[in-house]
Amino acid sequence: MTDILLPTTVVGSYPQPAWLVNRDILTANNVVPRVRLSAIWNVAPDALEGAQDDATLIAIRDMERAGIDIITDGEMRRESYSNRFALALEGVDVDNPAIVSGRAGKPTPVPRVTGPIRRRHAVEVRDVQFLRASTDRRIKITLPGPFTLSMQAADEHYRDDEALAMAYAAAVAEEAADLVAAGADVIQLDEPWLQARPEQAARYGVKAINRALQGVGAISVVHLCFGYAALVKDKPSGYSFLPQLADSTATQISIEAAQPRLDLGILSELSNKTIMLGVLDLGSDQVETAATVAERVRAGLRHVAAERLMLAPDCGMKYLPRPRAFAKLKALAEGTAMVRRELEG
Repeated sequence: MTDILLPTTVVGSYPQPAWLVNRDILTANNVVPRVRLSAIWNVAPDALEGAQDDATLIAIRDMERAGIDIITDGEMRRESYSNRFALALEGVDVDNPAIVSGRAGKPTPVPRVTGPIRRRHAVEVRDVQFLRASTDRRIKITLPGPFTLSMQAADEHYRDDEALAMAYAAAVAEEAADLVAAGADVIQLDEPWLQARPEQAARYGVKAINRALQGVGAISVVHLCFGYAALVKDKPSGYSFLPQLADSTATQISIEAAQPRLDLGILSELSNKTIMLGVLDLGSDQVETAATVAERVRAGLRHVAAERLMLAPDCGMKYLPRPRAFAKLKALAEGTAMVRRELEG
């Protein structure tokens, strides 16, 4: 997808400036918002879009300055990775949420599905257009995956978890097609709940992903993680759902590996995919050295051919202080460049 060996990228989010969002509200209760959280914004509604554009430019320039090859918009316009898209759909009651148990077992307000899930309009097209006009690098846009969307809602219409996921998948597919038409080089589906609900994922997770990617004329990624490092401290050392993604139509599989010290031997079961390997531990206050990143890249190369390996942070960087996020991205680019030079002789 690039002419560069071992391309670097980001998972999606980058720290939102304190002048844009109230970070105390963002981190309150250690729960990622599933419903509206308009109180998070520090800018008046009539000035919000312009402020989000300014923050997006900051994120773009930081990624460029750090040396990242494939960048995103930093998800500056989002209260969470999923709720902006989820709450724009028809069939969802966002004003009268239900309370369910979240991934960490905490009570979490979620939208209620009260009718057929349909996409009313494009949600992230302007995001892609703005990003495409603001950089000459390859660009990626992220969407919540259909399985995860179905886990973050209370179903009062379909009464069938698979039917709900497939309805979300159809809406995601429509959005993804529009995002590619708007200029996205890469479409990433964020699917952290595949790991959290492996039994349901085994039944229809790949089916829903394949429907969401149906007809998408771009590089496609499925991202799995154990949760934001700021919110989940103790992470398992292995995935309960990963090899199954070999049967997905996604081009790339993105996993976090640095913080959980993942046994990379499992990557041999995804030999038909490009691996987007997490090599930045976002749970650590310490900024990795380039040498540390290089060693993690070399560890990945023991299981994945260089032509199928990409490097990234473990997860989104939304909850990090911006200086630390930038320093870690710079180490990512420099450490990967060290290994690239070794391979190229």
